[in-house]
Amino acid sequence: MDEVADPVEVEDVVRRYYGIVSDLSSSADELRAVLAPEVVIVEHPNALTATGAQRDLAQSLEGFRRGKALLREQGFVVHEVIVQGERAAVRATWRGVVGASIGPLQEGQELVAHVAAMLTVRDGLIARHETFDCYEPFTTMPPR
Repeated sequence: MDEVADPVEVEDVVRRYYGIVSDLSSSADELRAVLAPEVVIVEHPNALTATGAQRDLAQSLEGFRRGKALLREQGFVVHEVIVQGERAAVRATWRGVVGASIGPLQEGQELVAHVAAMLTVRDGLIARHETFDCYEPFTTMPPR
């Protein structure tokens, strides 16, 4: 008989995951500790990733490192987590401040995304994360 997922555990894992991703001082090892080895992370097309992306564990850890290098501040506010079985629906707001000008992004520019995501937690680890990031319009920074 299959074990039924504990909704409190699923929510705790999801919130811990978002906390690690939010924290610019967290390490790749901390992130790896909450991701299943076979994790799949799907990012649907958005203002920063025009064609979307699908990442495995290694690609996700590399993206985690790249994001830390780009930003000087970031954070998620998780507004709600709704759990059914091993699945969690999340509504969150992400804010990040660009640390160095790159492409169309300017140092000091604040980015805001309203996020809806579906996550699957198996054996206490994130096995799948599918995210729909809706960015607020980018503002042009005034000249310094």
